[in-house]
Amino acid sequence: MSRARPRARRSRYSYTTRLSRSVSVIAAVFLLGVLFGASIVVVRTVNFVHTLTGQGPTDVVKIVQQAIQPPPGSVAYKLQNNQPVNILILGVGGQENDAPYLSDTLMAVTLDPSTKRVVQTSVPRDLWVKIDAWTDGRTYSNKINTANEVGEWKDGQLFPCCKKPEYQGRDGGGHLAETVVENVTGIHFDRYITVDFVAFRDAVDALQGVDIHLDSPLDDCHYPDYHNGYINHGVPPGYLCPAGSGIHFAAGDLHVNGEQALEIARSRDASEPEQATDFARAKRQQVIVNAIRKKAVSVNAILNLDSLMNAIQNNVKTDLTVNDIQTLYNWGGKLPDSAFVKIALTNTDLLQEHFGGGGCGDPTAYVLCPIDPSYGYIHDYLAHDLVDPAAVQEHAHLQFLNATRGSDDIDDRTVNSLRPFGFNLAGTLPLNLRLQDHTVILDYTSGAFPATSTWLSTYFQAPVQPVQPASASGSFQPVAPGAITDGFVVELGQDFHNRFYGLG
Repeated sequence: MSRARPRARRSRYSYTTRLSRSVSVIAAVFLLGVLFGASIVVVRTVNFVHTLTGQGPTDVVKIVQQAIQPPPGSVAYKLQNNQPVNILILGVGGQENDAPYLSDTLMAVTLDPSTKRVVQTSVPRDLWVKIDAWTDGRTYSNKINTANEVGEWKDGQLFPCCKKPEYQGRDGGGHLAETVVENVTGIHFDRYITVDFVAFRDAVDALQGVDIHLDSPLDDCHYPDYHNGYINHGVPPGYLCPAGSGIHFAAGDLHVNGEQALEIARSRDASEPEQATDFARAKRQQVIVNAIRKKAVSVNAILNLDSLMNAIQNNVKTDLTVNDIQTLYNWGGKLPDSAFVKIALTNTDLLQEHFGGGGCGDPTAYVLCPIDPSYGYIHDYLAHDLVDPAAVQEHAHLQFLNATRGSDDIDDRTVNSLRPFGFNLAGTLPLNLRLQDHTVILDYTSGAFPATSTWLSTYFQAPVQPVQPASASGSFQPVAPGAITDGFVVELGQDFHNRFYGLG
């Protein structure tokens, strides 16, 4: 077997542990679609409801009362009163794996009733964070996928005594994960959902498969099987791929079953560079979310409701109430694809990757660290993720110039972070010696795009400066070689650099 140059090591864990992490990578994705697509309110048995939500037979009267008059703070109350609802989706390995509670998938989902949009924000499992879970205030740091595990294990089993009361019991893991992800994103969660890969695979099969679209092919000869090896004569990462080995999916429209959907979502080492990134992996997960949502509202899915419940009953845990689930179905079941904003925090925008030291975490492990250690910029970024539709529809060209000191890629990272927002991004300008203390937004449109101008000024906390034609013919002098003269050029100054890096 010939050997290629090994890729950068992604984790310090053994192969068996790696497998247990990866098999759950997309499990949580499925439940969001089911919740948006299939009302399960007392359709079958009280046992099903109790297993899923923790609500028992004695709660029936309460369920009816809350359906009639939703209490303040409930999902129904907030959506009825145009208040956003935030749900944390966690995917775990489950009891079939050696690390059942590690959450490989972490997705913050925000439902905004005022605009009828949904924001899906994927947080990578390798992000290094502090986990404050104990009554004695002890310091503990690890990858963010550990947060749920800390809450799930009883005191003294895997972690020392004594955890705070809110992080113990049935919902301890979900609530601790909510707190940790909130510290990173600034999103306060109303509910959580934890689901393992068995539920995901069986639910997709209960739906008789789902339809998805891949922008490019996906080939991965390093995809693990369930027996400490690699599927279809595959090989470990770093080795050249034997012909025909591994998994293969063509670009375009595909109909996939549960196992195939799991493979598409789990793949980490695709041969195609554009499919081998954390961003691509998160995007595929989000594509599957929407595919399940659309299939789950179909007549065929309702006819197979009993099979759906069988798939999720023993492999899903949530603090959503029955009325919450009914409300989610009523509110989001028929949303169009255009209503979904898909965001992923990655090393190409607001995070940096480290292996072998020099980062924020274990020097022997592959970790991701926030560029702003305070998470302040991530909070600000996600607070602006629902862009005024009028600004997007104006379709104005946006270009960015790095006029900062101390960063050679802040313009590229800014463009990457804004791509999910739907702007018409014209890219960046070559790095030059143009340095300035304050950010300025140059408007070459003679005020033709007011919504875009307003959004840029608010987000970058900078003035918009109209640019006058350089000659009587109406032509403009570009601010730098290659600069556009038919849109906006954002000159990123040192003030933005300090915000981006959390320097005050």
